[in-house]
Order: sequence, then structure tokens, then C-alpha cells
Amino acid sequence: MSDSDIDEKPSFFQIVLSTIAAAFGVQSDKNRQRDFKHGSVLPYIVAGIIFTVGFVLAVVLVVQVVLSGAGK
Repeated sequence: MSDSDIDEKPSFFQIVLSTIAAAFGVQSDKNRQRDFKHGSVLPYIVAGIIFTVGFVLAVVLVVQVVLSGAGK
């Protein structure tokens, strides 16, 4: 990523990747700077909520599969 990429508004895909990276705590400094410099907070909040709901649903699904396999 060049310095000119930091000056551009983040794309939808970059917002999704930033949200996933933030969830795992591996966001690069350049991406963080890009997000805070030009990114509106609303897309990140929406992406974070969608990611959180999806993650919780995935965990519930895995638990249901494991419990049904255990005969409970």
C-alpha cells in the first residue's frame, strides 16, 4: 500500500477487511490511518454489527451441531 492509498476513501472491500482485522486485532498501522483519516464512522459501525451478529450465529450453529452429535 502506497502513501497515496491512505489519501483515498476506503472502498467497501477495505472496510470489510478492516472490520475483520480489527476483530482479530491485526490491523496494520497504514490501514488504521486510512480508516481514521477518510472513513466515516457509520460504515464501520454497520460492518461491525453485521460481523458480530454473523460471528454469534456461527458460534450458536457450531454449538448446536456439537450438541446434536453428542446426543443431547
